[in-house]
Amino acid sequence: MNILIVGSGARESAFIWKLNQSKKDIKLFSINPNAGAAEFSTPIYTEKEDLAFIKSKVVEHKIDMVLVGPEIPLINGIQDFLKNDPSTKKTSVIGPSKKGAQLEGSKDYAKNFMAKYNIPTAKYKSFSQAEIQEGLKYLETINPPYVLKADGPAAGKGVLIIDELDEAKTQFEDMLLGKFGESSKTVVVEEFLDGIEMSCFVLFDGKNYKVLPYAKDYKRIGENDTGLNTGGMGSVSPVPFLDKKLKQKIEDKIIKPTVEGIKNENIDYKGFIFIGLINVKNEPYVIEYNVRMGDPETQVVLSRLKNDFVDVLTCCENQTLDKIDFHFDMKTYTNVVLASGGYPEKYEKGKLITGLDKVSESTIFHAGTIKKDNNIHTNGGRVLSIVSSAPKMKEALRKSYNTISKIDFEGKTFRKDIGFDL
Repeated sequence: MNILIVGSGARESAFIWKLNQSKKDIKLFSINPNAGAAEFSTPIYTEKEDLAFIKSKVVEHKIDMVLVGPEIPLINGIQDFLKNDPSTKKTSVIGPSKKGAQLEGSKDYAKNFMAKYNIPTAKYKSFSQAEIQEGLKYLETINPPYVLKADGPAAGKGVLIIDELDEAKTQFEDMLLGKFGESSKTVVVEEFLDGIEMSCFVLFDGKNYKVLPYAKDYKRIGENDTGLNTGGMGSVSPVPFLDKKLKQKIEDKIIKPTVEGIKNENIDYKGFIFIGLINVKNEPYVIEYNVRMGDPETQVVLSRLKNDFVDVLTCCENQTLDKIDFHFDMKTYTNVVLASGGYPEKYEKGKLITGLDKVSESTIFHAGTIKKDNNIHTNGGRVLSIVSSAPKMKEALRKSYNTISKIDFEGKTFRKDIGFDL
């Protein structure tokens, strides 16, 4: 089986790492991979990574399955594009149709979906550029802090939580006037929910679903969840505060209605559903949907999966997820992300990374890295994911931070408090 992985971050590195553990006869291909992924797959390099290029490589390399990591190709309709072409219609695509990808591609669409299917979420209103004055007045009617969300994708940075009304009004106007480009031409204003967040992952084959391990991620750049939002600075799985009662509430109130809603909307969906949750006094609410696995959570979630990942994805394509039992490692897995100095704002690339050869007690998933002259250099905002496991979270974190002390590059940035709230 020939499998093409789309995406070049640590999530895709984890996909490749897990697929390579399979006993099946497979060959992996990756587009513009980072230095780690390039070592364990056949790299395909291009300056223009559009859907037409991907399709041409699917044909050229006789790809049987395309596993999509990031959201943009899904939002742009990669599944429909391949399925509707005679030369690639038999190729499996792990990811929803363009219609299904709206659950992530449009916050407004997702909120309306939740309202339609009685899925608990924060109260909200959406405003377009023509409704700035209405939005400013609405902000005056709700209590702080104020939650502003760009309707479209913004690389995990399109959500602002603001304490002061005047600042919220300023940011609201800036967003509608193009702060996040096309993504914020509509802005969703939400009530603030006070609780602790977690990530739920569901694999859905269009008929059946399986729930993967839950994880807790850390989005802010600074300790104690301060500073700017990032793509994610660390993660932990399992989630200690998730008991059987809360898990059942999530299944009954959120997962089942979500799956039934997707079916009812006649959405072609074979792939991952990421449900960003918040636990408010033991009641779960949906913060957002993603239509793919999360990063940095994939690195800990897939590390816990004991099943052959190729078998899992094949069952998803064949709509036979109900025929397999999932098995997970019960140890705690922790991921601490190393980022470039200045991230999530301006940062420099090309910094030499040293110490990777000294690592022994953690698994390293490359993200923003590139190999030059047999050396590894930084090539992105998030650079490496340091994943460790142990029976207890503190021991797993100790291993990750011990590993971090051996790795160095100019501007190395990381949070020292992953797991602080658990």
